[in-house]
Amino acid sequence: MVATPTLHPRLQGPIDVRSPHVGLEHPRRLLATVPENPSALLALATRHIVSALQFDRELVTQLCRLAASIEMQPKLLHLPLTGKILITAFLEPSTRTRLSFESAWHRLGGDILSITEAATTGIAKGESLRDIAEMFSNYGDAVVLRDNNEHSVYEMLDTLRVPIINAGNGIDEHPTQALSDIYAIVKWRPQLLTDEPGDRLRIGIIGNPAKMRTVRSLLLLLSLFPHAIDEVVVVSGAGTADPFDPGQRELLEERGLRLRVERQLQHVLQTLDVVYINSIAWIGDTFERLTGDLRLTAGSAVKDGAIILHPLARGAELDVSLDDTEHNWYFSQARGATFLRMALLTCMVERVHRVADVEPPA
Repeated sequence: MVATPTLHPRLQGPIDVRSPHVGLEHPRRLLATVPENPSALLALATRHIVSALQFDRELVTQLCRLAASIEMQPKLLHLPLTGKILITAFLEPSTRTRLSFESAWHRLGGDILSITEAATTGIAKGESLRDIAEMFSNYGDAVVLRDNNEHSVYEMLDTLRVPIINAGNGIDEHPTQALSDIYAIVKWRPQLLTDEPGDRLRIGIIGNPAKMRTVRSLLLLLSLFPHAIDEVVVVSGAGTADPFDPGQRELLEERGLRLRVERQLQHVLQTLDVVYINSIAWIGDTFERLTGDLRLTAGSAVKDGAIILHPLARGAELDVSLDDTEHNWYFSQARGATFLRMALLTCMVERVHRVADVEPPA
């Protein structure tokens, strides 16, 4: 017998456009807390963005402030990138990063040429990356590249005449994801961007810094704010070898970051103010997933008032039961990435004077 059809409840009324994960009080508080210094953003003009090491504290601070300003009024009165073309070359699968870059560029008034797999390019015929970079320079005003080969972005630098952004190069780095992560944290606690005294954070990073590009870049940016961080606890799972590459931990500690490695999550979870979880490490064309007790649910002993971040896409390590809790900042983190990238792209193509009170580049 065929069941009597019924109309799904979500189809019986208009779409609820409100989101429990969107609120303007956070970017508003950041703007009220952080003094404006837009001239610092001129350092980004016509620059490649390949590594988190390129950023200093003031540059990150002002970039987050500009992102908050854009988030407060995402429909800009003047579209700064009108007439500009972005080439997005994603030679490795991506959803959030590619769409947020393309959304950011469109919101700024620009147009996009998109490549979603290497098989559709001259690479499939053996064309060198140097020559492809030459063509990119002829066809666009900026490039966003993702590739599982960590050397690809560097091979293009010599012949590129337009700025390129590294959107993930193998297990090496993902600097704009880390900037988006920092933006989420400082919207939650904007005083981290100032020298005001306050409680120092204990940040837990569940992942492998040697194999996870998001973690590698995030740690580099966190090391710009040692005054605000009591300790970073890296939880990499039982049976894992040293989670750091040779020299990686030493560099972070030289920059002032206090680090501790733990193998199990649950006995340190309740002490953490920020929990950043990413269980997948891409290795070539495949990936490794951390295992063990590295899983969060609504029943986990997360500290009251603590926030959970995740670069997404998630798996079983981040249960949907957390979605409707106060700890869920990962959806806000993903949404804020668009505004952070709008700020970054505007600065890179020398249009920051159109959205901020700063003299145009000479």
